[in-house]
Amino acid sequence: MGVIADNKGEDVLLLDIRDISILADCFVIGSTTSGRQADAIVKDIRREMKQAFNVKPLHVEGDAASGWILMDYGGVVVHLFAPELRSYYDLEGLWREARVIVRVL
Repeated sequence: MGVIADNKGEDVLLLDIRDISILADCFVIGSTTSGRQADAIVKDIRREMKQAFNVKPLHVEGDAASGWILMDYGGVVVHLFAPELRSYYDLEGLWREARVIVRVL
């Protein structure tokens, strides 16, 4: 979570979805303003998760050019969006019953 905020990801949200879904424990949702920024955040998340927890993502989908990247770490799923795609997919609305753990604007 700190990695996204440190690299200037915007409107970072950590949702606890344990009580409403079996998909994961938490979703991290963040916005990026450019493909270059998205690539840097993904690189930093990979490095920090490897160093801190010795884990690699189980799966990564999307890319910076598409405006959406998903990184699946099992219990934690990271979603990085271009602002217009974040608004379009509205994960916050879809998972509105989830408990907000942290929001960094």
